[in-house]
Amino acid sequence: VLAVLQQWSGINVLFNYAENIFKTAGFGVDTTLRFIVITGVVNLVFTFLALGTVDHWGRRSLMLFGCAGIAGSHLLIRLAYAQGWTGLAVLLFALAAIGCYAMSLAPVTWVLISEMFPNRIRGTAISVAVSALWIACFILTYTFPLLERGIGTGNTFWVYAAICGAGFGFVRLFVPETRARSLEQIERELGG
Repeated sequence: VLAVLQQWSGINVLFNYAENIFKTAGFGVDTTLRFIVITGVVNLVFTFLALGTVDHWGRRSLMLFGCAGIAGSHLLIRLAYAQGWTGLAVLLFALAAIGCYAMSLAPVTWVLISEMFPNRIRGTAISVAVSALWIACFILTYTFPLLERGIGTGNTFWVYAAICGAGFGFVRLFVPETRARSLEQIERELGG
């Protein structure tokens, strides 16, 4: 579920279809290309921030922060499209979503996947989780143009916000904090 959530949060749409999204928001080609570079820089900076916070803030807290932050950013993107706020508003909300993702779901999902399975099945279970992640990535990437044509760009981000909201509920209910615990402790706690 965490692997699929990481992909269906909609962030890869902002990377893979950035040109379409920014063009729809009223930017020209030159400006769009600059913004694609800016999204990459924001992703890198916030990934480094995550490296410094994952053991301090905890995995569960970062996942909750990420789901809430991405959902809020997607709702703001949807609002921007609905209100006709093109340009800078869409860029700022997209950068906020990317920052939240890079600091939470992007790295922490991988950490949790590597920690949550018992030693005896860890290799196989991680393979299944990573396969689910990449299948979810394919589905997300394949369905965005269909959703965009069917319900519009703004409403598509509402769908991703709803997925992040459901992810927040899932993490809150089912994901334990694993910070400062050994793999053996995690296995005992999850098995018990």
